Amino acid sequence: MTTSKALSKSFPCYLTMMGLLSLLLLSGCQVALTPEQVTTEFWEAMAQGNLESARKYATQETQHLVTKQQNLEDATVKTGAILIDGSNATVATVMTLKNPENTKDLSFDTVLLKENDLWKVDYQRTLNNLSNLPFGDIFKSLQAIGETINKELGQQIPLFEKQIKSFSEELIRQLDEFRRQLEKVAPPEKQKPNSNSI
Repeated sequence: MTTSKALSKSFPCYLTMMGLLSLLLLSGCQVALTPEQVTTEFWEAMAQGNLESARKYATQETQHLVTKQQNLEDATVKTGAILIDGSNATVATVMTLKNPENTKDLSFDTVLLKENDLWKVDYQRTLNNLSNLPFGDIFKSLQAIGETINKELGQQIPLFEKQIKSFSEELIRQLDEFRRQLEKVAPPEKQKPNSNSI
C-alpha cells in the first residue's frame, strides 16, 4: 500500500512533466538564436540547397523569395561585425563562392528583423544588398579609371598649353604673311579727297 500511495502522490507531477514535454515537442519550440547564428544557419542552408530549412530563418514576408541559388552551392560563410538597433540587426557576411573557374568572395550585410521575439533574415533587404554588389565594383572601377584619366590629363595639360601657344603663334605668323602678300598684289589705295568735304 505504501507503494501505491507514493505512486499516486508523484503521478500528478509525472503527468505535468509529460504534458510540458509534449507541449514543447508539439509546439516546435525554437531556441532564440543570435543574429550571427541565424545568419550562419540561413546561408549554410542556402549553400546546401536546403530551402525548407533556410525559410525557417527568413521573415514570413520574405520566405517566398528564398529559392535555389546555383551559384551558392558549396559556398562557405563567415560573419563579422554585428550591429543591433532595437528590432533590426545587420551582420557583416563574407561568402566564398566556389565554382570551377575561380573562387570569389562576396562581402555584404545580412539584414535581420525580430519577428515573434526571434531573429529572422529579411531576405528582400539582404538581396538588395547583394544586387548592389556588382554596381559597387563597377563604381569602384570607374572611379579608379577617372582618377587615372585625371592624373594623365594633369600631366598632359602643360603639353596642350604649349601646343596651343605654338599653334596661335603659327596662326598669327601665317596671317601676317597673308596680309603682306595681299599688300604686294594690291597696294593700298590712296584716299581721294571727298568731294562733299569743305
